[in-house]
Amino acid sequence: MIIIKSEQEIDIMRESGKVTGQILRELEDLIKPGISTKEIDRFVETTIRKNGMIPSFKGYGGFPASACVSINDEVVHGIPSKKRKLREGDIVSVDVGSTYKGYVSDAARTYGVGTISSEAQRLIDAARDSFFEGLKFCKTGYRLSDISHAIQEKVESEGFGVIRDFVGHGVGQKMHEEPQIPNYGAPGRGPRLAKGMVFAIEPMITEGTYEVETLLDDWTVVTLDGKMAAHYENTVVITDGEPELLTL
Repeated sequence: MIIIKSEQEIDIMRESGKVTGQILRELEDLIKPGISTKEIDRFVETTIRKNGMIPSFKGYGGFPASACVSINDEVVHGIPSKKRKLREGDIVSVDVGSTYKGYVSDAARTYGVGTISSEAQRLIDAARDSFFEGLKFCKTGYRLSDISHAIQEKVESEGFGVIRDFVGHGVGQKMHEEPQIPNYGAPGRGPRLAKGMVFAIEPMITEGTYEVETLLDDWTVVTLDGKMAAHYENTVVITDGEPELLTL
């Protein structure tokens, strides 16, 4: 069942979304060669708590950190570590969730570390651009899979692959609510969108195959062919008109 949020609930989620979005903006200056993934996580947790909120990811299903920090071929759920330091030319995806008064906001970005290759930049741009293609269909009257189809069309038109094993989702009092929102599929399927629905829409794309595997830590997901991956996500509210992005 898709939970429709009231205006009061969305107001709370706006507050949470502001902090999540602020963190992702500030990471643009923080991320540079030599910083450890643990330092990124520490900044994320400190900022969330400083704003009177709770890190949504910490302890979720046993996850040990406040941010998922995934480098190069890591698609999602990278565990921060003091030993893992970013290097010139890496790309790094950071996924952040903040909980305020029981409501979650969820968003992610992929950043270049120092000077990166033109292909890596093209991958990052395609992840972001595919999100905004999907956003065009985040309006009442469209069906859920119209979002999915638009994302897939954009990603594949750029020559990249769309991850199948992980998808976007509803978000609210729980991190993962109904519905699941794949980043691929035929249009015109699934429920019609209605005012008050809130989604975490998150294209996860790769340079090569969409096949992935999970490492022995039971969290970190990597591309099977070892090629780079990028991730772009925002928390989105369906309104009477244009969609509202809570984390941008």
